[in-house]
Amino acid sequence: MSRESVETVGTVKVLNAVTGEVEEVERVVKSDEEWQRQLTPEQFSVARKEGTEPAFTGKYWDCKEDGLYVCVCCGNHLFSSMTKFESGTGWPSFWEPVSDLNIRTDLDNRFFMSRIEVLCRRCDAHLGHVFDDGPPPTHKRYCMNSASLRFVRQKDLPGRHE
Repeated sequence: MSRESVETVGTVKVLNAVTGEVEEVERVVKSDEEWQRQLTPEQFSVARKEGTEPAFTGKYWDCKEDGLYVCVCCGNHLFSSMTKFESGTGWPSFWEPVSDLNIRTDLDNRFFMSRIEVLCRRCDAHLGHVFDDGPPPTHKRYCMNSASLRFVRQKDLPGRHE
């Protein structure tokens, strides 16, 4: 993994999934101690220490509500319920992020296998992995950890009244 080569200060451009506009926002950088005060032990283990929650145990693996999945660490918009699908894996799965601007990927060679890790572009939280076995139109499966996500119901999104 090459996390040390990633810029950790400054700003990044991300898509605001509610307004549809690209915004330049400050990167979120905190110490482990600051993250531990903000997150639950499971969230910290998964999002900050690249852990994985057991299959079929996460809060969102079977969530069918309309809304937006945001980063549990920094609130960056990540995935829409409109791209969520039942993968049978026990983790929330999506066929695309709200924008490629909002995530980044990195090669993950841990555990004697080669996978593509998915991270939050704004704070570098570990979200999960992406695989090439998803449904059309992308044929991608973004297999995410519930512990790295926070779900915002469609009706609770700012500026949305339905």
